[in-house]
Amino acid sequence: MQPSADTFNARILTQISEVGETQWDAHLPNGSHPFLSWRFLHALEESGCAADETGWIPRHIWLEDEKGQSLGAAPLYAKLHSQGEYVFDHGWADALARAGGQYYPKLQCSVPFTPATGPRLLAKSEAHKRALASAMISACQQWDMSGVHLTFLQNEDHKVLTEMGFSAREDRQFHFLNRGYKTFDGFLASLTSRKRKNIRKERQAAQHGVVIKRLTGDDLKDEHWDIFYRCYLDTGQRKWGRPYLNREFFARMQETMREDICLIMAWMDGDPVAAALNFIGSDALYGRNWGTLIDKPFLHFELCYYQAIEAGLERGLPRVEAGAQGEHKLSRGYEPVATHSAHYLAHSGLRSAVEDYLVQEREAVEHEIEILDQHTPFKKGQR
Repeated sequence: MQPSADTFNARILTQISEVGETQWDAHLPNGSHPFLSWRFLHALEESGCAADETGWIPRHIWLEDEKGQSLGAAPLYAKLHSQGEYVFDHGWADALARAGGQYYPKLQCSVPFTPATGPRLLAKSEAHKRALASAMISACQQWDMSGVHLTFLQNEDHKVLTEMGFSAREDRQFHFLNRGYKTFDGFLASLTSRKRKNIRKERQAAQHGVVIKRLTGDDLKDEHWDIFYRCYLDTGQRKWGRPYLNREFFARMQETMREDICLIMAWMDGDPVAAALNFIGSDALYGRNWGTLIDKPFLHFELCYYQAIEAGLERGLPRVEAGAQGEHKLSRGYEPVATHSAHYLAHSGLRSAVEDYLVQEREAVEHEIEILDQHTPFKKGQR
């Protein structure tokens, strides 16, 4: 694989603040993509969540023509580990280490800590998308890194990259797809009787003795973020060991992106007990982080899945993405969908081995999706 022969000037931004918000966001496709926005990426950097100290070292690509006119951009990071990516390549790193090579540092084109599908090559033309990808390969070669990884790709970017020779990888998530439902009851009507009754029972149990509110924009206050952060830390430390995001990051979300946020909170006897954070896009509601201070059956499903569906339907959004993993989402109306990534590996031996592995992995993922698709809770003919 060789970089494109087309000549463009690709600058490396060591901070996204080297360009302005209007300049960066001008390259986003039509519609709202909250995680690719300058405000979101800037908040990650300024809060220290995506920084040299955390192993997410900003190396964004900024593409210009010979006159200095901006043509495109891409969020890029030099990585010293594989944490916070949700597309797991630890086996690749181990294989290269056993062969005497060094897998880290590598280049990662993604949104840190965010397994949400979205644009990565932020340019309007295919030629400029190719130029961005070529610039990543050139940087990888010049800096003697092991590879370039672009994850949670939209179809257009995926097509460009695979045509350039990047290795294609598939995984799967569970998304709620709005098939013309106007209300939650309309969604329930599309399910089999048994699944519909199960969801109603779960919601009744979760809501018993609980007050739930969905907060957006000016309804969000610092006190709500304090509560959310307590829940996020408590659950994150018990489940994962070290949450990725700090309180300053969420303070910046309140300051600059509260109109793009739906924070779902629960109280019992006047005390806050749980919260789930969602971001609002133009074509999806994205569930991201959640936490709870109590152990109440089905509260997680209520806040993260059912309330998110209601919020998405209220906004007329075509889908809800509830994050990575989770077969338990299937019986709750979330359908299996394929996710895509593309990878350039500099080591020819590793690249060859990975290519062979990915053929089998793609077949396995597609087969799994076919099987899962047969066990959705919908009535026949409702999808």
